[in-house]
Amino acid sequence: MGVKKEMPKTNWKRNLYILMVCQFFVMASMTMIIPFLPLYLQELGVTDLQAVSRWAGIIFGANFLTAFLFSPLWGKLADRHGRKLMLLRSGFGMAIVITLTGFATGPWSLLLLRLLNGMISGFIPAAITLISMTTPKERSGYALGMLQAGAVAGGICGPLFGGILADLIGFRMVFYVTGLTILLTAFAVLYFVKEDHKKKEEYVKTNTMQDFKKIASTSPLLSLFFVFFIVQCALIGINPLLSLYVQELSTSQNVAFYAGLAMSVMGFANMSASPFLGKLSDTKGAQFVLLISLLFAAIITLPQAFVETYWQLLVFRFLLGLCLGGLLPAINSLIRHLAPEGMESRTYGFSNSFMYLGTMMGPIAGGWLASAAGIRSLFIASSILLLLNVFIVKYNVIPAMTSNIKNTNEQKKSVAN
Repeated sequence: MGVKKEMPKTNWKRNLYILMVCQFFVMASMTMIIPFLPLYLQELGVTDLQAVSRWAGIIFGANFLTAFLFSPLWGKLADRHGRKLMLLRSGFGMAIVITLTGFATGPWSLLLLRLLNGMISGFIPAAITLISMTTPKERSGYALGMLQAGAVAGGICGPLFGGILADLIGFRMVFYVTGLTILLTAFAVLYFVKEDHKKKEEYVKTNTMQDFKKIASTSPLLSLFFVFFIVQCALIGINPLLSLYVQELSTSQNVAFYAGLAMSVMGFANMSASPFLGKLSDTKGAQFVLLISLLFAAIITLPQAFVETYWQLLVFRFLLGLCLGGLLPAINSLIRHLAPEGMESRTYGFSNSFMYLGTMMGPIAGGWLASAAGIRSLFIASSILLLLNVFIVKYNVIPAMTSNIKNTNEQKKSVAN
């Protein structure tokens, strides 16, 4: 009596399945506004097309700017107060802010709300951290792959739902529906997700730079952060201009539909491959799954610059989606294994900052490159960046992981003796 029972081993599966569903609804809700964001600006009084384009780009990137800046702070608080609390902070916070976005009166108020949303967002990174910490290490690849499948499925369905709802109920009502959906998701986390977080009696106060130096000194975490950044730059930089490339390849008038199909096919392949590749990383090593996925992604991206028909592009986008299913779960699984004890959430916080920075910089650099050398150059540049990642993983990450595994095995032998 009085002895605290260990968390049942089945709890990690319950958390996983609940957060998979939550990830789906949160990602679907967050991406519902993508199809009509420029149109919403026109409703708010921005009529000049060039002004609409400028405002749409600024407002889209604003969310990632503040997310990049605040992610380390939320990681530090998660280590101290628990990961579930960060899920609730993000869930209830985004529900309020996105609902208020439906009351925007002009582009400046919309920009302010998007900045605020980025500041308090982080539901999906918080879910990744919680699952990685409550799942046995030997099953973390599988769990993170399943979690990504839920998020990707939401990302596929969200723009479709958003476009349909915008036509049926209007732009502003979509924000209210989005806010309500995320609110219900936050309540689901509150009542059904369990975390056995043990708060340390003594907590050493450190600043962000001290935390980063300690985490970056753990090889090969800094290399993984750069891999994450480059992956986001290489892949996200293409997305905003994909519809223009589809327009160049297709004679059909339904350009928006075919561009959406090219993205959805890649997302569907990603969703399908994530659980399998995640499980494979548990048995063969996440570093090797990451290396092979990056290599094939680089090889498959290059021919997209030279396709002559839309259907050729569609096949390569599907194959690329299969490769992507092994990238993010493998990176997150490696971070879970390498993070210094007691600093796991802060490690994910810095990782997410690199991810947000890549998500923000990719489209900016992609737009500049496309204007200077044409849209096809984006695929060549993306392939080169992914090949750079291959070399980083092969000559830095894998040797460091091999050394870490060897040291761990030697420590186990010495303890056994």
